[in-house]
Amino acid sequence: MKLSNKLILGSQSPRRKKLLEKAGFEFEVRSIDFDETYSDEIPVGEVAEYLAVGKNKVLRSSLKNEVVVTADTVVIAGGKILGKPVDEQDAINMLSALSGQIHEVVTGICISNGEKQRSYSVRTEVKVKPLSIKEINYYINNYKPFDKAGAYGIQEWFGLIAIEWVKGSYYNVVGLPVDQVYTILSEEFDL
Repeated sequence: MKLSNKLILGSQSPRRKKLLEKAGFEFEVRSIDFDETYSDEIPVGEVAEYLAVGKNKVLRSSLKNEVVVTADTVVIAGGKILGKPVDEQDAINMLSALSGQIHEVVTGICISNGEKQRSYSVRTEVKVKPLSIKEINYYINNYKPFDKAGAYGIQEWFGLIAIEWVKGSYYNVVGLPVDQVYTILSEEFDL
């Protein structure tokens, strides 16, 4: 399928790029200089969408009619956001906290052009089996998940051996609920 080249993905995530490509879109990737801090007053379930909207606004300011897609994914466990681990110990702590528990992955999406903006959040529940420290260390040492919220990638070894079930969009956990993005781009933005 050949679609308009007016689509801009505001993300450096190789996973988001690959998912949009697999959905048949042609697009340009742009990096965004954006401070991802947020107020503690924002409910944890709304942070991802808040960040996606902020990223979109920054990128939108330098464009005219292009369609811009931005996203942010957070992992929520025990009512707290688990961001990207800062080091190996932080990754161990995060994976230990997820071990044997259900957590939520929320991806905020913002899509805009020069005339309209659409933002929303997609939520997915994920159940992780109880993990041994040996499994946690193996994953961290071999997959270096330091660029991933919650210190794991479901599409990697971790997803194969540690995920008991997913309730909701699998691709949301990868980083982009591409089915919904596809529908909105094609139906609301004519791409």
